[in-house]
Amino acid sequence: MITKDGRFAYEAAGDPDATPLIFLHGIGGAARAWRQQLARFSTKFRAIAWDMPGYGGSAPLASVSIAALADALQQFIEQLGATTPILVGHSIGGMIVQKWLAQSPKLARAVVLAQTSPAFGKADGDWQKSFIAARLGPLDRGETMKSLAPSLVKELVGDDPDPKGMELARECMASVREVSYRAMMLALMGFDQRSTLQDISVPTLLLSGSKDNNAPATMMAKTATFIPTAEYVELAGVGHLANLERPDAFDEALGRFLNSVATKT
Repeated sequence: MITKDGRFAYEAAGDPDATPLIFLHGIGGAARAWRQQLARFSTKFRAIAWDMPGYGGSAPLASVSIAALADALQQFIEQLGATTPILVGHSIGGMIVQKWLAQSPKLARAVVLAQTSPAFGKADGDWQKSFIAARLGPLDRGETMKSLAPSLVKELVGDDPDPKGMELARECMASVREVSYRAMMLALMGFDQRSTLQDISVPTLLLSGSKDNNAPATMMAKTATFIPTAEYVELAGVGHLANLERPDAFDEALGRFLNSVATKT
């Protein structure tokens, strides 16, 4: 599906009048990475997954930053007429949600920050430099997203991932445009919302994987202590792609949180 302004492609399922539940994928993802969740949660919600700007059928941004992506999210929500949505942001999707929340603290009903971080640090930091070099270096040397997809996905996952989920993860990664992948990687540089964590006032779930090297569980557990409304859940043996590696465990944790939100409101 495409929004009325033609800017955003998305997939959706469920009653158009139900509470909107919006899923935001990571740098190697796509709307279709959430298909199991759309099917599972469409019985109670209007389940929606966007293609991030520059991904799938969504138009790219003129200039890519987390702030610009948060503005795009607000425009997407307005295009859908999605009042008081619940947002589920994975990885960079979770960073976009944090930035959006800082700008629009009262507009969400609840949020899930899945395997994400409140900060990426400075562009001149050693860890950040090596992180970017490891991901963009192979492209500089002539590899393609398609050729890199199997190894990139393998590095991201934990123990015994679901084979179908891994196939979908590789498909999504292979289809990312190189220009978008590069732009999103560079957009991470300098991201820092740590000072606004204490201002988050909506029910919040922080969901981590014990084997996630990109958004380590210890960091996410610590982040949860700064958010007054936070609940923290760690999935054992899971790497960075929980909803594809262990879809049932991910859905169970998300479902419990959504049920608790429903009883609170």
